[in-house]
Amino acid sequence: QVQLVESGGGLVQPGGSLKLSCAASGSFYRINTMGWYRQAPGKQRELVAVITSADSTNYADSVKGRFTISGDNAKKTVYLQMNNLKPEDTAVYYCNLQGQRESFYANTNYWGKGTLVTVSS
Repeated sequence: QVQLVESGGGLVQPGGSLKLSCAASGSFYRINTMGWYRQAPGKQRELVAVITSADSTNYADSVKGRFTISGDNAKKTVYLQMNNLKPEDTAVYYCNLQGQRESFYANTNYWGKGTLVTVSS
């Protein structure tokens, strides 16, 4: 059984900071990427940031220079440091893991239940 559990969401004023954490349970043959997606009310889920097993990163243009993703595949953890938050960053943030539980399994997406980030004065 795979579970991804996020923490760290909450209410913050514009310009403030939050750090999200995600820990995955369950065994994996290979973890290819871990990352963060978000979904604002009335909008589709979108990529925020992703980190690969080789530690390369990719960010949405809207968060570049403000958010930093880090992680440890061996510990199955991923973090998102969010600085200079804006009201438009308000969304439910979901942790994502793409990996294989066994060598003969297909690469599969796993999701957390999400943590709410609200940026408001």
